[in-house]
Amino acid sequence: MLWNRTGRLTLVCLATLILPAQADDAAVARPATADRTFTHSLDNGLKIIVREDHRAPVMVAQVWYKVGSTYETPGLTGVSHVLEHMMFKGTTKVPSGEFSKIIANYGGSENAFTTYDYTGYYQLMSARNLPLSLELEADRMQNAQIPEAEFAKELQVVKEERRLRTDDDPNAQAYERFMAAAYLSSGYHNPIIGWMHDLDRLTAADVRKWYQQWYAPNNAILIVVGDVKAQDVFELAARYFGPVPRRDIPTPQFNREVAGLGERRVTVELPAKLPALLVGYNVPGINTGDEDEVYALRMLAGVLDGGYSARIETELVRRQRVAASAGAGYSGFSLGDTLFYLSAVPSNGHSVGDLEAAIEEQLNRLQTEQPTPDELERVRAQILSGEIYQQDSISSQANQIGRMEAIGRSWEEGDQFASKLARVTPEQIQAVARKYLVPAHKTVTVLKPLPL
Repeated sequence: MLWNRTGRLTLVCLATLILPAQADDAAVARPATADRTFTHSLDNGLKIIVREDHRAPVMVAQVWYKVGSTYETPGLTGVSHVLEHMMFKGTTKVPSGEFSKIIANYGGSENAFTTYDYTGYYQLMSARNLPLSLELEADRMQNAQIPEAEFAKELQVVKEERRLRTDDDPNAQAYERFMAAAYLSSGYHNPIIGWMHDLDRLTAADVRKWYQQWYAPNNAILIVVGDVKAQDVFELAARYFGPVPRRDIPTPQFNREVAGLGERRVTVELPAKLPALLVGYNVPGINTGDEDEVYALRMLAGVLDGGYSARIETELVRRQRVAASAGAGYSGFSLGDTLFYLSAVPSNGHSVGDLEAAIEEQLNRLQTEQPTPDELERVRAQILSGEIYQQDSISSQANQIGRMEAIGRSWEEGDQFASKLARVTPEQIQAVARKYLVPAHKTVTVLKPLPL
């Protein structure tokens, strides 16, 4: 899930796709990216990753800062997202609002996003305009201005985002309460946009301090993908970012969850048209758990929700007709512990209780029956096509690199995704279902509609 500067809340359902357990690495079509991806670091700690892609005369330049809403302390929720907005409000060289105008005048597009684990800024432009992009980003890395008047106006914009995207949306409110109940001891407990009472108290001084604390070259990653030469990018980065001084950065803590002591349930009563059900199980992520279990959990999600023929769609939506819509997901690539989650809306004539029982039946089936070879084979083409499709977009390639690097992993792990899934066995899928899909790890949130 992420918030971008336009105020759009994006829920990314990272449903797992599965390969046959017997497939070997040679059978997996892997994009040849290693021979055109280059890494370099400046003396001030800025990491630079360049992927050459010469199919079109364009490039995307991204700066990722290793700070997001999970880094925030009580009382400061939302500060990362507010800072993202303020990064467009001018520097000592570029007046407020001019950043976006400059990029547009050169035929480019730009935006930014804040997530739980990181904050990113990007420009998509003609490759010949890369120096402009880097000069602007290096400038606001060290010279961003956060004037009181601009802050006061932009804070109202963020509050209005929260009202429109969360407070006025019963499903978004239910999801927010679901996350708060599912995460007791980690920063994922808090919404990215922040709680309204914290936004009410947030000051420009708070945002300036956050900027000084986290926005430094040694806490950032520069990613450039497109019609560029790696050595040219390294030289330009040294010219523009090299003079930016490194700073002492606090050591982030992985977001660990306390052990569950029993099932947690939350009922959200709001005016709404339809009821909804959210079910989550606390599970480890790539930084906090066993890698084999992480890949097995991703495959497990694919068995449930990996397309039209997956179990949820087949059993709950089409055969039993207990769900109007339903899905499952798991993203193991997070800074800390994460969730295996399911969401669903009951169909006409069925209650949320009926729906939860049907989901429970499917989870019990995973614990007692191993996935079949046909189920694994079913999604082989999906993951291969997904890998290939992602390479068609320079932005998707950059995003894949950034998501891995910003949580302390390597971009190379993204390239190994398909082959690692291929090695997961049905026995491993069943084992993680038995270990983690249990009441002690479970949180349930029900949206109970009140009359509109």
